[in-house]
Amino acid sequence: MTILHLYKDYYPVLGGIENHVRMLARLQARRGHQVGVLACSQDGRTTVEHREGVRIVKAGRLLTLASMPISLRQPLLLRREIPDVVHVHAPYPLGAVANWLIGPTAAATVITHHCDIVRQRRLLKGYAPLLRRVLRSADGIIATNPQYLRTSLWLRPVRERCTIVPLGIDVPPRPPRRSDGETLLFVGRLRYYKGVDVLLRALPLFPRGRLVIVGDGPMRLKWQRLALELGVGARVLFTGEVTDTALAGHYAAADVFVLPSVNRAEAFGMVLLEAMAAGLPLISTELGTGTSWVNLDGRTGRVVPSGDPGALAAAITELLADRSLREEMGRAARARLESEFDADTMVRRIDEVYENALRGRAS
Repeated sequence: MTILHLYKDYYPVLGGIENHVRMLARLQARRGHQVGVLACSQDGRTTVEHREGVRIVKAGRLLTLASMPISLRQPLLLRREIPDVVHVHAPYPLGAVANWLIGPTAAATVITHHCDIVRQRRLLKGYAPLLRRVLRSADGIIATNPQYLRTSLWLRPVRERCTIVPLGIDVPPRPPRRSDGETLLFVGRLRYYKGVDVLLRALPLFPRGRLVIVGDGPMRLKWQRLALELGVGARVLFTGEVTDTALAGHYAAADVFVLPSVNRAEAFGMVLLEAMAAGLPLISTELGTGTSWVNLDGRTGRVVPSGDPGALAAAITELLADRSLREEMGRAARARLESEFDADTMVRRIDEVYENALRGRAS
């Protein structure tokens, strides 16, 4: 099968969707598919390269508007492709509309609706009629979790077209623990919806524990200043971006993983899976999205109200004080990962969505 993934960015740009597309493309290539990715470059140049068995085309961009690259070249390159399946990763309005209007006519279209558009409300107001038509015209739609399918205003009207395929990762051997009973870990891009400010405001509410924040992004300097203003700077380490080896070391050294996101832009929480692989108990927030489906309250960790430093501090205090509870939840988290979120299972399920889409297109 010939597959083309369509999204705005690709590795070495880092992010939850970017990381997922890279892993999915690589694994599909290993299964014998011919896999390409069409994304946008970080400048005006158009490039073509082959990496990890995947053909990667990055169209030159003119500018970035509302976190979305504007590229005139990408739709032209899309029109020249001849895949069996175009797999659109949303939200990406320009890519989704370009594929709907001028994409390869013989190809089936599958859309993974990773999350709703949350912040760019003006864009959404104009895009909404097109989004409805794009979703109705798709040959298959993937929702990454049942919670999001129930709560998304955009997926509910087309739920009969949707298939739930949870995101997955390559499940590594469980690393040896070398924790000190004091270390909290956050991993992710430092974006507004991640809620790291809420986590920082929780720190003064409990006396023990240090926080390691792995990742970089536009909020880093603001949150570093906030840590100093709150008087917890000595308890917080901002590492910036780190190598995969260093990241594995941070997971192995942590006691509790915290994802304190504050709105629906956090649709699934891929980093939760990485923490589960390390056997860590999880603390996440109730957003009406997949985070509280991945992390089961009372079983794999704690789910607390979003934007509430007090509730976050109470959950952290409970887990740091009870080693046996941490270990019990960490074991349950690892077991849930192995049963539900294995990458090979994810790829097999996505292949089935493709096959159904192609059969529907042929009938």
